[in-house]
Amino acid sequence: MTRALILTATVLSGAAACGGSSSSSPPVSTGPPQHPNALVGTVGQNDAFTIALTDDAGAAISNLAAGSYKLTVHDDSGIHNFHIKGSGVDDATSIAKAEVKTYSLSLSPGTYTFLCDSHPTQMKGSFKVS
Repeated sequence: MTRALILTATVLSGAAACGGSSSSSPPVSTGPPQHPNALVGTVGQNDAFTIALTDDAGAAISNLAAGSYKLTVHDDSGIHNFHIKGSGVDDATSIAKAEVKTYSLSLSPGTYTFLCDSHPTQMKGSFKVS
């Protein structure tokens, strides 16, 4: 019996591209900068090739106001991780295990990225801080 592996790709509005092309363009910021109470990162639910960064209400992050934020990452996979980096920020969950981690971030103006270190061309996103 032959088994086929099917990977589904999801593109999330503005902030996260999952399974897209190997190049990414900067996010388009629309309207005033977002200033949510908290940030939520998710990666690899059921080992899927998905990664996202949202606010605490589930809206995609594309343009944040500079400042301090709490980021809770739900890393649901033992084959993926969530790595966020940019000016003064370089935090990542483990690739080898599923875990929930909380970080305190101090974000200054610039562009930040989040990605899976195992699949950096397939699972990545970025956002602007202004």
